Amino acid sequence: MVKEALAVGRRKRAIAAIRLRKGKGKVDVNGRKFEDYFPSALDRKTVLAPLEKLGLTDSHDLIIRTKGGGIAGQAVAARLGVARALVAQDEHHRQVLKAEGYLTRDPRKRERKKYGLAGARKRFQFSKR
Repeated sequence: MVKEALAVGRRKRAIAAIRLRKGKGKVDVNGRKFEDYFPSALDRKTVLAPLEKLGLTDSHDLIIRTKGGGIAGQAVAARLGVARALVAQDEHHRQVLKAEGYLTRDPRKRERKKYGLAGARKRFQFSKR
């Protein structure tokens, strides 16, 4: 068994670096309390989903460093990082986490703005007269 597992998760522009170690279930995000950084219960549940699926919520501590994107994107990036860290710590977790979809990276990205348009697809207002 590895003492500390390191992993990175990404989603859109959000990046989350995860440090997973044995502990009592403490979660630290960018030096702040978990509840302060992710005020939404849904985002907190998203981040801890891989741990809850394996029943390891109270036996591991998480140190999460996130940057870029929004809060929801950072939560999904952190979920991917936590799942990858769990697999790095114990390869037997892979099958359960993969079946649940926690090891799949969401490939969708922001579409670039095109010239002659207001955004990626939005056009400028048309005036007939």
